[in-house]
Amino acid sequence: MTQTYKIMDDHIMGAITKKIIIDINFTITDFENITEAPSSVEEYTCDAKNNTLHLFHTVFQPLVYGAVLLLGLTGNGFLLTVLLKRWKTLRITEIYLVHLAFADLLLLLTLPFAVTQAVTGWVFGEFLCKLLGLINRLNMVCGSLLLACISFDRYLAVVHAIPSLQIRRPEIVHLICALLWLLCMSVSMPNIVFLAVVENDDGPTRSCSYNNHGIHAHNWMLTNRLITHLLCFFLPLMVMGYCYTAIILTLYQSQKSLEKQGAIRLALLVTLVFCLCWLPNNVIILIDSLVQVGAISKWSCYARATLDEAFIVTECIGLMHCCLNPILYAFIGVRFRRDLLQLLAKRKCLRVCLPELRAGSQSRSSVTPTTSNHI
Repeated sequence: MTQTYKIMDDHIMGAITKKIIIDINFTITDFENITEAPSSVEEYTCDAKNNTLHLFHTVFQPLVYGAVLLLGLTGNGFLLTVLLKRWKTLRITEIYLVHLAFADLLLLLTLPFAVTQAVTGWVFGEFLCKLLGLINRLNMVCGSLLLACISFDRYLAVVHAIPSLQIRRPEIVHLICALLWLLCMSVSMPNIVFLAVVENDDGPTRSCSYNNHGIHAHNWMLTNRLITHLLCFFLPLMVMGYCYTAIILTLYQSQKSLEKQGAIRLALLVTLVFCLCWLPNNVIILIDSLVQVGAISKWSCYARATLDEAFIVTECIGLMHCCLNPILYAFIGVRFRRDLLQLLAKRKCLRVCLPELRAGSQSRSSVTPTTSNHI
């Protein structure tokens, strides 16, 4: 009798267990079916977002890069031409400006290749991939550090005018610039090792990116971004902030009110423009780096494409700084404007408006000569 009850209990428990297993399987199957719907929606969203990103690469980026290239070549070309005509009589700050204009010009000349890669893929071969990658990084780092050197030189000229006379000599400045180029070259050389041309997974086009040596290329990409943050933004910004703050405080205590007001405004403008141009791009690069190392959880492809769009926009804003450098550091100077007008007059570019421009520059010369020399 006991054995009969035991058989019945086993039969009942087996039925209950079977029912539970069936219910669980049904529940899991239903959950899988539910999760498939968002997957298809995400895929559709990504396709739409990729189309938008394609428009950014083929329309927005070429237009902005073209405008930056035209304005940058014009401004830095004039700057370099005027300064090189009086190479032997250059002042200290103007020596830095020659190197800055040269670095900006080389950086701008890499833009057509970047636009071509965004539209059609990389078609220039392995050698140019490595060479242009080196030139781009070298001149971006060097240009930012030269801005820090200019601010430090102006700090010495205004705050420590007498003690810095022995330091602020042309031969010392040329030596500093040479060492600066060597430093930038040393931190940019690994790009030659890790840059390579490979076929894209999503199409027949090719790309020039960090592909050599596997995980080491990825590690160098992250290291390169850290160098960009430090040498291209944070270090120059700190130097500029400190030097121009000291300059403003020193000039604020001076008795020359007109020169003081113009110099203070210019010092604030130089620092503000540098920060506004490069801060957005550095924020986007930092976010992307955190995603790369896993500090931020993996994003959807919609968020990934949005980040790529933000990178394009902020990079364009940063490159506009190459067009603003001649205006901020040279075109405001009375001496430079006079030399530029004379150069244009010899080229028969200003037959009508030259007298008016000369009159305007002479009327301002009594107000701003010291300001333009120091700030």
